[in-house]
Amino acid sequence: MAGRPKDRQLTVPLGTVTRGTTGTNRLRRSDRRLVHDPLIAEVLRRVADPLVVDLGYGAQPWTTLELAARLRTIRPDIRVVGLEIDPARVVPDRDGVRFARGGFELAGLRPVLVRAFNVLRQYPESAVAEAWARILRGLAPNGVLVEGTCDELGRRCAWVVLDRTGPRTLTLAWDPFTVERPSDLAERLPKALIHRNIPGEPVHALLSAADLAWAHSAPLAVYGPRVRWRAAANLLRAQGWPVHNPRRRVRDNVLTVPWTTVAPA
Repeated sequence: MAGRPKDRQLTVPLGTVTRGTTGTNRLRRSDRRLVHDPLIAEVLRRVADPLVVDLGYGAQPWTTLELAARLRTIRPDIRVVGLEIDPARVVPDRDGVRFARGGFELAGLRPVLVRAFNVLRQYPESAVAEAWARILRGLAPNGVLVEGTCDELGRRCAWVVLDRTGPRTLTLAWDPFTVERPSDLAERLPKALIHRNIPGEPVHALLSAADLAWAHSAPLAVYGPRVRWRAAANLLRAQGWPVHNPRRRVRDNVLTVPWTTVAPA
């Protein structure tokens, strides 16, 4: 079958071994959004071979196995391959998921979806564009890359969705009950933006506006942080910010905007 690895290393892995910190259910917020993202769902449903790569799964494969289980609710025949650049971290295949050694070259695979979380965070900002370009070149036609970061407990997440034309959206997702204000997500921005949260940069303007809208919505705090955030997001839209309005109620507080809204100045 096209894209199936014949062994555990098809090409020389590109990248650097990182810390490999991981934990069960750490990426649950991004997984929930991926399952309900219309772009991701459409890409996975329309391809003949729905191959997904989880790049840099870390010291243990828990988040790769969880990703596979959640994506199978979209399409049961989805194939998931976990790639790690450190050969000591490559584990035996299990639960219908394959594991192999690989880096930004994707081990010669041609996946339709790549998830790379907490990988580029440990690289210099100057390396991001090249890493993005290398992964995007390895995608199947119309493929998508999801690149982001989160805290150790998965309470604060941020990621960029890219296709071969470049970045498309930025999403911030957080636990409604443990984050005081939207700008607390600044410390978990993707590497392309984490050093840009300064006056004069678009992402700083967005987070500042989100904090202000959150403060204006304080009277609704009695109804809970989800209700308060929905009001704050509506206020942002009324002010002209192109904040995505989800069609369904979501468990997390989520802020999604087009990449052009936050692209570095």
